[in-house]
Amino acid sequence: MLRQTLKFRKTISFLCVLSLLILIYLIITKSNSEHGRTHYKIAEEKRDITFRGFNIFPKDEYNNINKMNLQSSNEVTSDDTKHELAEAKNRIQELEKKIAILEGRMPQKYPEVKFLGYKERRRILVTGGAGFVGSHLVDILMMKGHEVIVVDNFFTGRKRNVEHWFGHRNFEMIHHDIVNPLYVEADEIYHLASPASPPHYMQNPVKTIKTNTLGTINMLGLARRVGARILIASTSEVYGDPLVHPQPESYWGHVNPIGPRACYDEGKRVAETLAYSYAKQEKVDVRVARIFNTYGPRMHVSDGRVVSNFIMQALQNLTITVYGNGKQTRSFCYVSDLVDGLLGLMASSYTLPVNIGNPVEHTIEEFAMIIKNLVPGCRSTVATGAAVEDDPQRRRPDIAVAEAHLHWKPKVSLQEGLQRTIDYFKEELSRTTLYNNQTYVDMKVNHH
Repeated sequence: MLRQTLKFRKTISFLCVLSLLILIYLIITKSNSEHGRTHYKIAEEKRDITFRGFNIFPKDEYNNINKMNLQSSNEVTSDDTKHELAEAKNRIQELEKKIAILEGRMPQKYPEVKFLGYKERRRILVTGGAGFVGSHLVDILMMKGHEVIVVDNFFTGRKRNVEHWFGHRNFEMIHHDIVNPLYVEADEIYHLASPASPPHYMQNPVKTIKTNTLGTINMLGLARRVGARILIASTSEVYGDPLVHPQPESYWGHVNPIGPRACYDEGKRVAETLAYSYAKQEKVDVRVARIFNTYGPRMHVSDGRVVSNFIMQALQNLTITVYGNGKQTRSFCYVSDLVDGLLGLMASSYTLPVNIGNPVEHTIEEFAMIIKNLVPGCRSTVATGAAVEDDPQRRRPDIAVAEAHLHWKPKVSLQEGLQRTIDYFKEELSRTTLYNNQTYVDMKVNHH
């Protein structure tokens, strides 16, 4: 009985305390609600007083003015937004172009390379290997599976020409001027280092003749030390302004030794003399290629020779300028054909000079029209300018020796080769204008 009484008392006490807590909560809640209503009333009165005391417009007019201000603000904001969007769109387009160029310059993987065992694989040095012809030669040698060392001082060569091989285990790049001695190991040497276009070799004639004399001595000395076969890249310029047509290897040439082209012409003639002097005295295994006019991708935009000049003028609808009467003749060989000829000469046992070029001959005037017709929508006109000093009047190789001893002749037609070159220059023109924000600057050139 006592236990039940105690239990009942506890229950009553708990209920009393709970009721008290609920009552306190209700009182506090009611107090806050009344305080909120009072505060709202005061705020409303303040707003009414402010409106009645200070607003100089009737309420309807005040609302209309607010609407007009809001509309004007929206229009300004809309114009600003459109302008910002247009700017953003232009920036995005510029970035997309730059990204596309960067992606094009960063190959996802190396070109396919043949595997060669240590007995077949050769270590090949290419001087001027980052240049126009040299870089194409490097591509073929690499894909054949050889180890290639490129030496270039980048006077006219460009790293971009060989950057797709950077990091490959068979590829090595040396930034070096061959006017200074070079000490490397090699089984074969392709000596291509020298500026080849008139604007480039005339820019520094002393440097040009040093490259073709001292540089050739250094490469022949290297070939003697390591027992390597060396191919000297000579030129059709050794024939000068020829009195014999077409020009066979037996023709000795007609060269002005003190003219504006002499630094290159005579430099190459001395290079040939040095090669055969080393062959006789030091038993160096030499090959000499007399290279005629060559064209193709990787030529400089402002190379200054007839192909690059005419194509760039045609692409920009500029006047195609022919210097002289336009009756001068040239024979143009596509770069892949030239590289095949160099490889064939290096592999052959023939040691005398060999002409490598295309015997199909055109006048400069005809050539200008061919290029104009190949560029879609070209509106350029062909005009003549003053003749250039010592510009050869006729140039065409006799390739009978190459056909007989190297079993070589050009394969790429002029139309096909020019179309590939035009496509390349379109890309170069886009790259140049994008980065430099300028157009191609026309130059007075030789029809080399």
